[in-house]
Amino acid sequence: MISARKRIWGWYFFDWASQPYHTLLVTFIYGPFFAGVAAAYFLTSGLDERAADAQAQSVWSLCLTVTGLIIGFGAPVMGALADTMGRRLPWIAVFSAMYVLGAGALWWTAIDGSNMWWMLAAFGFGFIGAEYALIFINAQLPDLGTPDEIGEISGTGFAFGYAGGLLALAILLVFFAEQGNGKTLAGLDPLFGLDPAQKEGTRFVGPITALWYAVFMIPYFLWVRETVPAGRRGSFGAAMALLRRSIADLRHRISLSAFLGGSMFYRDALNGLYGFGGVYARLVLNWEITAIGIFGIVAVLSSALFCWLGGKLDRRFGPKPVIVTAIWVLIAVCIIIVGMSRTQIFGIPLVEGSALPDRVFFVCGVLIGGMGGIVQSSSRSLMVRHADPEAPTESFGLYGLSGRATAFMAPALIGGMTALTGSARLGISPVIALFAIGLILLVWVHPKGDRTS
Repeated sequence: MISARKRIWGWYFFDWASQPYHTLLVTFIYGPFFAGVAAAYFLTSGLDERAADAQAQSVWSLCLTVTGLIIGFGAPVMGALADTMGRRLPWIAVFSAMYVLGAGALWWTAIDGSNMWWMLAAFGFGFIGAEYALIFINAQLPDLGTPDEIGEISGTGFAFGYAGGLLALAILLVFFAEQGNGKTLAGLDPLFGLDPAQKEGTRFVGPITALWYAVFMIPYFLWVRETVPAGRRGSFGAAMALLRRSIADLRHRISLSAFLGGSMFYRDALNGLYGFGGVYARLVLNWEITAIGIFGIVAVLSSALFCWLGGKLDRRFGPKPVIVTAIWVLIAVCIIIVGMSRTQIFGIPLVEGSALPDRVFFVCGVLIGGMGGIVQSSSRSLMVRHADPEAPTESFGLYGLSGRATAFMAPALIGGMTALTGSARLGISPVIALFAIGLILLVWVHPKGDRTS
């Protein structure tokens, strides 16, 4: 007999296992590494440095745009299918295999950029698996505790996940990822005889991420069990009927509709920050991968701490005020990032070689990590207060849709603004408007969910 506490810890281990895809691949290691490879490739094609940087950011944004579209429109269908069948674990196993295969394939990224499109396809394949698995994991949250406990459980899960991402990032920086001198952050040669000249230590981020997930999902599959309703047989037609009913019901559920709409914008903005934060550091501030990794350690550590604190605040004040406060902080951070470059801050010129932009961006990283973690954790908690107890996976499929149906929007807007201005820095500016729209829509959201409104 598996205890309720062990089941919760098994559920926590998904966050621990899956977080490196976001921490190591999307934000702090592979994303910036790919941007550097792509920028160098476009330089050799005859573009100047600024144009090459902008083109590299545009290519990365295209990848996130396409995967966002696939994730967004597939999410509610997957959730509806799982609810009609009454089973989630088989789906999680399939999407876990996608995660492992996609991440592992990134080892073959060519440093001359010759196979960049194949590597973007591999990255997207794994990312889709990670995001689809998350839908089914989130749908298990309502069964883990009482409504008053859900916020703290969600926050602790995110904190535990960020701790896993932090440890994985530290291992990569200390033992594998090479600096300009060919040594790791600890002054070591990359393990296993990996060749620094071919960036094999940095490219090893793919296999590490895949192996980490495969190993640490074992507690989840051992300790999390589900009760399958007798005689329930799902079909695509039944799933589509359930999905149509749920969407039609939204017009009668103002609080849920406003929450899904608002979260669609502010989570899209947050994903834009995560997807381009490390790229910004690489292309605008010219940081090395190891410097971005150190920045990542600080950001992820703050995420873990703030998620834990956010869970406590969620339990005391409820999720909505916690989300609103965090979004205001993120808006202020975005304004600072857009107004800063290597040579100036809000038009005020800096002395050559000034370290002020680096210090400011480090503080911004702490706040992005901390407030972003709080937003994700408390949003999951607020969704539980709106979820249909009879179809939680499908409800979280709609939540996944709201977070991913327009997941193409932030990358597309960033790519468009980057192309329009020819500046990787100014290209980040659309996320400010996305956060603001999300904040406005939250006005119509009932703090305790629409079951009590």
